[in-house]
Amino acid sequence: MYCETSPAALQHSALTWRAQGRVVGLVPTMGYWHEGHLSLVRWAREHCDTLVASVFVNPTQFGPNEDLSKYPADLERDAALAQEAGVDVLFCPTKDQMYGPDHDTWINVPAVAAHLCGRSRPTHFQGVATIVCKLFNLALPAFAVFGEKDWQQLALLRAMVRDLNLPVRIEGRPIVRESDGLAMSSRNVYLTAQERRVAPHIHAGLKFLADAARKGAQPAELIERTTAYYAQHIPTGQLDYLDVVDPVRIQPVQTIGGDILAAVALRLGKARLIDNMYISYGK
Repeated sequence: MYCETSPAALQHSALTWRAQGRVVGLVPTMGYWHEGHLSLVRWAREHCDTLVASVFVNPTQFGPNEDLSKYPADLERDAALAQEAGVDVLFCPTKDQMYGPDHDTWINVPAVAAHLCGRSRPTHFQGVATIVCKLFNLALPAFAVFGEKDWQQLALLRAMVRDLNLPVRIEGRPIVRESDGLAMSSRNVYLTAQERRVAPHIHAGLKFLADAARKGAQPAELIERTTAYYAQHIPTGQLDYLDVVDPVRIQPVQTIGGDILAAVALRLGKARLIDNMYISYGK
C-alpha cells in the first residue's frame, strides 16, 4: 500500500488501471476508522483488483456551527488499518488540493436532500455530492462502497449517479453495531460514560417503532410513540428528527403502503448520532 496526496497523481494512476482493464473499488471515508469502515473495505477488497480508500475530512459538508475543527482524526492509525485490510492506495489530500481558492461548482440533488439531515444541515448534501463526484473523477472506480447508516446519503448518491450517467455502481453495506446495538460512528468518541450508557436506546427506539409499525400503526402515531420512548429513555437527548420516509425518494409517508425507512438523528451531549431501520412488508 502507498499513500497518495495528489489528486492529479491518483487520476493518472486510475487512467492506467482502466487501460489495463483492472476493476477499481473505492471506499470514501472521513477517517478515524472503526469496524464499520473496515467492513466496507473488506467487502470491497473481495470485489476488485485495485482498492482505493480515501481519508478526507470534507469541509464543505460541515455547517458553520458544526464540529469540523474537532472532528476526530488519527491518520497514522487509519493507514495501518488500511494496509492490514488490503487497501492498495490510501488517498489523503488536503483541503487546498481538493478545493481551489476559486472553486465554484457544486452538485445538488434537492428532492432527496430536502428532509431528514437536510432540514437542519441545508448545505451538507451539496458538499457530500460534490466531493464524492470529485473522488469518482479521480479514482475512476467501477464501484464505490458506503455504509447504510448514512441511508439518505446512499439514496442521494444513487440519484446523482443515475441522473448524471456516471459509470459507477453504488454499493450499500449493512450498519455495523456495538454489542449493545449502538451504531458505530467516529463521533461516538464524544460521548461521556453516562451518555454512552443510554445511547443504545437510539436503536432500541427504532426497534420499538418497527414493532408498532408491523402491528398496523401509521406514521403519525409511530413518531409520537417513539418520541415518547426517547424522552423516557434518553432524557438528556435532543431529537433533531424522527421520521418515516420512502426508502428511495426519502420523502415522508403519511400512510404506510409498502416498505418504509424509519430514521432518527439525536443530539446527545457533544455528539449528533444518526441511525435508521428499513422496515419491510410482505416478505
